[in-house]
Amino acid sequence: MLVRSNLPLNRIVSGTWRAGLIVLLTCVVAFAVDFYLLKKFFEFPAMVPTVLGTALAFFIGFNNNQAYGRWWEGRIIWGGLVNESRTWARLCVSLLGDDEVSRRFVRRQIAFIYALKDALRDAKDGTWRAFLPTGDVEVVAASRNRHNFILLQQARELRAVYAEKRIDGYQLLEFERTLSNITNEMGRAERIKSTVFPSTYNFYTYYFVFIFMFSATSVMASSIGAWSIVFGFLLGYVFLTIHIIGRLLLNPFENIPTGLALDQISRNIEINLLEMLGEKDLPAPITPTKDFVM
Repeated sequence: MLVRSNLPLNRIVSGTWRAGLIVLLTCVVAFAVDFYLLKKFFEFPAMVPTVLGTALAFFIGFNNNQAYGRWWEGRIIWGGLVNESRTWARLCVSLLGDDEVSRRFVRRQIAFIYALKDALRDAKDGTWRAFLPTGDVEVVAASRNRHNFILLQQARELRAVYAEKRIDGYQLLEFERTLSNITNEMGRAERIKSTVFPSTYNFYTYYFVFIFMFSATSVMASSIGAWSIVFGFLLGYVFLTIHIIGRLLLNPFENIPTGLALDQISRNIEINLLEMLGEKDLPAPITPTKDFVM
């Protein structure tokens, strides 16, 4: 995830130069086709790029609005997981005390966070293994939904603690309410992950941008000549870059510069919860790289 809004120019260019090259080639071809072929028979109607550009602006605006909505919802979900993880750890420490059971509950929550992150990114990092009791690792590893199974293990041990009368009914409800909130956030994240944005929006928008570039360059060629390549490039580059940015935002959990900083968020949760257990040997926070990517 990018963590600065004022990125260096070279960082921006390095991410869009391929799109710029494609746009430039399209405009050169459009000028050549118009100058050497079409100009002999007819002039490209000026109304075509005008109407198409207006429609594209609305279309790309809608796509990017929906993409940002998915991205922002993903950030809200992980913000909720941060808060609920802290709440869970506070309940464990304050109501169960600083003993092995309490520590197991809190460390299992850290394992859940890392397991959920792996699932959302289709990764096999396996950091969650370090926070589970030895007997739980293989059982969780064999399950199809590891993060959900970890929550089930939490609920099972919570019932055992209640049966031992270490907590009363009201305290059990607080624990269960927090577990339910964590489950809700997990389900919302899984919904974003499993819901594919309609491909027709991306497909038609992408190719309509090229039709727009071709028609705009052809129309301008009759009045400003080769300069139409420059202005066609500027118009096409803006439309295509904005469209590509929207496509990248559609997958907020991917490990790409525009994705959410799940590594950083997970590490911060780990640090917070271990500190609440009184541990001193805490892992270092994840910091941005020299190119401002987290």
